[in-house]
Amino acid sequence: GYSSNPEALQGADLVFVSVKSADTRAAGETLRPLITPDAIVVSLQNGVRNGDVLREAFSGTAARVLDGMVPYNVLHKGEGRFHCGTSGYLMIAQSADDASARVLDILKSANLDAKSAADLKAVLWGKLLLNLNNPINALAGVPLRTELGDRRYRRILAAVIREAIDVLKTAQIPIARAGRMIPTLAPTILGLPDWLFFRVAASMVRIDPEARSSMWEDLSRGRKTEIDYINGEIVALAGARGLRAPLNGAIADLIHRAEATGGGSPGLNPVDLAQAIGFVN
Repeated sequence: GYSSNPEALQGADLVFVSVKSADTRAAGETLRPLITPDAIVVSLQNGVRNGDVLREAFSGTAARVLDGMVPYNVLHKGEGRFHCGTSGYLMIAQSADDASARVLDILKSANLDAKSAADLKAVLWGKLLLNLNNPINALAGVPLRTELGDRRYRRILAAVIREAIDVLKTAQIPIARAGRMIPTLAPTILGLPDWLFFRVAASMVRIDPEARSSMWEDLSRGRKTEIDYINGEIVALAGARGLRAPLNGAIADLIHRAEATGGGSPGLNPVDLAQAIGFVN
């Protein structure tokens, strides 16, 4: 079982934060008076800035905040049931003290595969590149396997990732892999013919028939999405350097429009999606 009452964390000395990025600061402020003064707080969230937000929330305390990364897709099926739809292992930032080692021991004792990384921020940027598929899947309104099985959707995703990589390179931000998939190779792999794509992809990640993006779930449940912390992060980074990221900006606009409409996924087929964002094959 689980509780949605923060008071259940009273006296906790290890907390995994998995709220949506827009709620991170509020979560930190809620946790601060509840958990032990020297607790370990791990951000297991999408985006690249949540750890920094939590560190601000716990400034002046002995709490240690570690960045973390969840590679797999998780779908909330209701009644306390969560479905893991893709493969991968958790990653935790290495710490100068024993905090990260303690977290790894606890995760492994719970039969959760986990590793530590010295360059976790670069891993988070690499994951963000792969997460650029979240809004595409949400706009398509189909299972991940169905979406990625259509080369027309994959070509759109490849162009969106390629645009983001160009922005990160200009900003001199390092990118590291999260698992077997090398993010900078993703555009090339996504553009492969179906028969070759399926063979290559199968060696990198497993996707079951039920898997969908968390952003699709947000639209379906009428919740605010994390689009501003995914594609919006690329758009903001580009703007700060006098660049443009039109594809990522257009995808973000479509998600904002779907949020405002409140009707769930618009169910865009690849032809309509390409036209809506100005993508030409």
